[in-house]
Amino acid sequence: MQTRVATISIIVENMDSVDKLNTLLHEYGKYIIGRMGLPYQKCGIHIISVAIDAPQDAINALSGKIGKLPGINSKIAYSSIVCEESGTGGDSS
Repeated sequence: MQTRVATISIIVENMDSVDKLNTLLHEYGKYIIGRMGLPYQKCGIHIISVAIDAPQDAINALSGKIGKLPGINSKIAYSSIVCEESGTGGDSS
């Protein structure tokens, strides 16, 4: 299966949606490489960047679900590299 590396940029303006956001990120946790969140107190928002390696359909689905949450916006930036997903990751010898 082919995967893509991407970042999902998330702007949280409504803190009431954070629990649902975290639930979504947990659901897709097997694909997430890492994430960084920054509170921007001056504007009362939070900025989150999620690095992900997943099939393109999964990345689009996650970003779409995030974008439907009230007071949360998301955008994707894709790498041009397409990766082949490795098997189990274990040693086959």
